[in-house]
Amino acid sequence: MKLPSFKICLWLALGLAATVPTVRAQQNQQPDASAIAAADDDEYAVVRVYDPLEPFNRTMFKFNNGLYDYVLRPVSKSYVKVVPAPARDGLVNFFANLRYPIRLVSDLLQGKFKRAGLETGKFYVNTIAGLGGFIRISNDVPSLATVPSEDLGQTFGVWGFHKGPYLVLPVLGPGTVRDTAGLMGDYFLNPLHWNQLEHVNGYHWWWDTTVQATDTISTLPFLLSLYDEEKKSALDPYVAVRSAYIQYRDAAVKQ
Repeated sequence: MKLPSFKICLWLALGLAATVPTVRAQQNQQPDASAIAAADDDEYAVVRVYDPLEPFNRTMFKFNNGLYDYVLRPVSKSYVKVVPAPARDGLVNFFANLRYPIRLVSDLLQGKFKRAGLETGKFYVNTIAGLGGFIRISNDVPSLATVPSEDLGQTFGVWGFHKGPYLVLPVLGPGTVRDTAGLMGDYFLNPLHWNQLEHVNGYHWWWDTTVQATDTISTLPFLLSLYDEEKKSALDPYVAVRSAYIQYRDAAVKQ
């Protein structure tokens, strides 16, 4: 893989990294509203967060917040204005369906074979009956509608790996050392990135960039909305987002 292409992917990941809970949500389903609400109700609730890099993290949080406000928000507003709601929903569904390998491999590595079967059923139904995943038919199938989403960060947690220090990276946003490692694995399991190992007539760079940009932009409205909700009325937005992230990810590992 060429380094420039990887840098582009990191930049495009900006929209997906506004908050890590929404990154996970976009793979399969929305995050648990009760967990987020609990964090919003009391941002200073006792939550065990190992944050030895807080000065650095706060600097990165401020930097990312500026990018969201001055770069992504205008893009998101333009996207909502131009693209009809049904088309926006279809794109979100399509890219979520495409991330089936991430969820399947994570289920298998955790020994959740029944859930892996349900994920496969969901992918089959949405791909065949849902026109390639643009329509989420699985929402109308009771056994498939509430299948929890899995990723490699959750897998590492189930295996007993400590989450490590809280870490806010430029562009990528909030996370932990464990979840950052998981995101790297998720990156290579995402079919959008498989063709980066090949170059066809020199056009692959433009195709990859266009597809990944579409993926990112399609999720911006939801991501920014949830990000704003996590910061709403918070005395310290950094603490509010950190608390919401840790609580959601801890709950995700236990699901």
